[in-house]
Formats: sequence, C-alpha cells, structure tokens
Amino acid sequence: MREEFIESIKNHQTAFGLNLSEEKINALANYYAIILEHNTILHLVAPSSGEEFATRHILESLTLLEFLPKKVKFADVGTGAGLPSIPCLIVREDLRGVLIESKLKKVKFLEEVVEKCRLQMRPEIINRQFEEIRKPDVSFVLCRALDKFTQKLPRLLKWSERASLLFFGGNSLRQELQTNRVKFKEKLMPMSEQRFLFIAQK
Repeated sequence: MREEFIESIKNHQTAFGLNLSEEKINALANYYAIILEHNTILHLVAPSSGEEFATRHILESLTLLEFLPKKVKFADVGTGAGLPSIPCLIVREDLRGVLIESKLKKVKFLEEVVEKCRLQMRPEIINRQFEEIRKPDVSFVLCRALDKFTQKLPRLLKWSERASLLFFGGNSLRQELQTNRVKFKEKLMPMSEQRFLFIAQK
C-alpha cells in the first residue's frame, strides 16, 4: 500500500497545486505507515485504499499551505489522526502547531508520530477539549473532522477570537457558518464535488 500511496501523491499533487520533493513524499509515506499500524485499534480514519488516503486525507490537508504564511503558528482542534496539521508540519518546516485532542489514546499516537516523523518541538499536543482551555497564542485555527462540528461551531467561533479560520466541511458547515454570520471564502477540493475548505481570514 505504501507504493500505491506514493504513486498517488505523485500522480495527483499537481491537481492540488503542489510540487513535493521525493524527501517530503517519503516522509508523508512514513506517516501513512504509522497510521496503518495503529488504525485497526484506534479507528483513526475510515478504511481506505492507499490512493484514497493520499488524495482525500494528505493532499486535501496540504491545500492549507496556500493560506498559511511563513513561520505562522496554528491550533488544530480535534486533530485525531493528525489531520490536517501533521502533513502540513511535515512539508513546511517553518510551521508550528498546537494539536488539541481529547482522547488520550490518540494523544499517545500523535506523540509517536511527532517522534518518528522527526517533527521535534514544532508541534505541542494538548490532551483536552478545546472548551477546557484558553485559545493558545496562534494566528490560525484549523479544523477538519471535529465530532459534532456544526453543533460546536458557535462555541468554536467564540473560542477562536481574532484568529483566522481554516475549516474543512460540506454544505451543512457552510450553512452553519452563514447562520453565525461568518464572512468566508470557499475552495472546492480537487477530485470532489462536496468537500470544501472554508477560509475566514481576520
């Protein structure tokens, strides 16, 4: 599956506006291997082929790079398997992130990823619900697969304060953003008809 993953990254990256080096592609494949190793027990992501994982999870996550300035620090709320933050940290060594994850087993997984992917001190992992902590000193708040995302959105918007927002979602999230009077732009994910990145920059 590693070979299928790597081939898919190479074949589809240009559709996502990317031109990754062999070194970065191999580093992303190492991250994918760690997920495969733990996924049966931790249910980090839904079962998928190497190709689907490469496009839907990795390349989609990396669409954020277009909107993240150099040397910026972000918070990833409900990071789970490390998406979208870990792929971004792997590819862009100038980025720093605060990964907020409430489930201890997934936190242990993330700690292993940070060590094995040699991300050093750039990610900080916090084992809490976002509502239980104050927003870290970050310029961006990311969110991709937060449980009950639309229900929690009003609280997340208040918590995010003056940070710019980069949220992945579909039509229901768009409607909820509109209901909460958030001004945003949206980007349709390549190779998809209903997955979007919503960008609300402050």
